[in-house]
Parts: sequence; structure tokens; C-alpha cells
Amino acid sequence: MVEFALLLLPLTLIIIGIFEFGIIMYDKAVVTNASREGARAGIVYLQPGMTRVPLTTIQTVVNTYCTNHLVTFATTKPTPTTQLGANGTGSACVNSGDPLDVYVTYNYTFLLLPNFINGLGASQTLTAETFMRCE
Repeated sequence: MVEFALLLLPLTLIIIGIFEFGIIMYDKAVVTNASREGARAGIVYLQPGMTRVPLTTIQTVVNTYCTNHLVTFATTKPTPTTQLGANGTGSACVNSGDPLDVYVTYNYTFLLLPNFINGLGASQTLTAETFMRCE
């Protein structure tokens, strides 16, 4: 009983850690896929030979994908930040062959780990960046 009591807390922390970091890895994959979906939406024409997709449409595609797939423990579900270029100075496609850089940032909120480990913030920033050439 004493040995079990001594090992229960570390074992519980390890199991919670595996659970939390598994969800972080899943959310990182979702954010990466969302940036890919946004970039794919941004490199095609709305109508062939007509107009390109605006940034608001790319943001909508990314937010919709994230809303449907992200796992979070926050009381209010945070929305990802989507911008063109890592510093927000990128541009949407104008001509075929132009580069498009979709950068997505998302703050994952931990469930239990920050309560047990000092120095671990309440959230972790997940980022993804996708480069594609305009068609």
C-alpha cells in the first residue's frame, strides 16, 4: 500500500502528460492541415480567368477547418490567427507562379499540466506555415 501510494502521483503525472502532449501533437497536425487547406484555397481562381481568392476567404477556410477538428480545453474556443507571410506582409496571388505563404498561429490551452509543473505556461503556441505557387 505504501509503495503504491508513493508511485501513484508520478504515475498519474506521466499518464496526464502523455494525454496532454498527444492532444498537442494532434492539434499541431490540425493547424498544419488548416494552413495547407487555406493555401490551396488561395492559389486557385474563384472563377477561371476571373478573380483570385481574397484573404478573408483563406481565413474562413482555415477557421472552419480548425473549428471542426481542434481539441481544446479552454472555456471559450480560441480561433487561430491566419495571415499571409510569417510577419503579415505577404500578398495574395495575382499572377500564375506567384508564391503564396499562409501562416497560422493557434494557442493551445492545457487541461492539467500547468497546475503540476511550475514554469509551464497555461497555453502553448502552435504555428504552421505553407508555401504554394499560384496556379
